[in-house]
Parts: sequence; structure tokens; C-alpha cells
Amino acid sequence: MRLPRDLDASDLVRVLARLGYQPTHQTGSHIRLVSIQAGGHSITVPNHRPLKVGTLNAILRDLAEHHNFSRQVLISTLFE
Repeated sequence: MRLPRDLDASDLVRVLARLGYQPTHQTGSHIRLVSIQAGGHSITVPNHRPLKVGTLNAILRDLAEHHNFSRQVLISTLFE
């Protein structure tokens, strides 16, 4: 499955709630998300419309590594 090309930061935050991530605060145009599942993890998502594909790919790569998923499994879990 390909990465979505028109994904906004608000859509990504809503999708990441499925993995237990919740926004804790926002500084400027960056939203900080924290999860206490799987040993605790935090990520920062730029509040852009739409997110650049490279930025989205880097965020998903970090999530896949933390949760021990392959990138394709993570993409199918979140976007299908």
C-alpha cells in the first residue's frame, strides 16, 4: 500500500490514537504526541496541510521501529 498523499496533521493525530498516542501539547506548528504503551514513546508531528511525503515516511518509520512492525504492516493497520 502506498502512503496517503493528502494527509493532514490532524488526520494523522486521529489515526495515531489507534496505537495509543495522545497529544500532550503544541508549540508553534508542532504537535507532541505521547504513548505509554509499549514502553513509552513520543513523536512530534508538524501541523501542516498536507504533510510532506518524506516527513510522513520518517514518522511512520520511527513508529514501525518502536512497535516492531514492518512499515507495510503499520501502514495497512493505520490507513485501511
